Amino acid sequence: MKRPANVVLHGPESTGKSTLGARLAAHYGTGLVPEYGRLYCEVHGSETDADDLVAIMHGHVALTEAAREQAAARGAPLIISDTDPLMTAAWAVMGLGHRLPALDAFTDVGDLYLLTADDVPWTDDGVRLHRTAEERARFMALSRAELERRGVPWVPISGDAEQRFAAAVAAIASAGIA
Repeated sequence: MKRPANVVLHGPESTGKSTLGARLAAHYGTGLVPEYGRLYCEVHGSETDADDLVAIMHGHVALTEAAREQAAARGAPLIISDTDPLMTAAWAVMGLGHRLPALDAFTDVGDLYLLTADDVPWTDDGVRLHRTAEERARFMALSRAELERRGVPWVPISGDAEQRFAAAVAAIASAGIA
């Protein structure tokens, strides 16, 4: 069985990753790996330390592997991930002010990253923290810097919902993933 490609949504909180991810998964008839950090924070709270962020990384990895196995069994060429440990690494710098060696050691990166711009209104859902324009801009810069630091393939995604979806589908096609 061929290992399905992993298309990862990446970007600050409240930039439409979950909405876009669900739409892409439906479009491609594949699995959506939920944002494990959100699931974790809904149980443990949004105040995270280094141990929490490493636990979130392990949760991402487990969910991704399960989704890949399911997709491979169905012959699906890809999965969609609503963030991954690279986003957790950016979160560490944003929240803790420094990098974490465990997150830096993560190597099972996605095949394509879709960097969602902070050009949509911030929405409070009880888990998100960074609501000011300054915080969002800083988190956006850290998100982009993490992709550049890792040297992974990525495409910026911006605009309204239709523009984002069209850009994401075009990026996936251009990468030869689906």
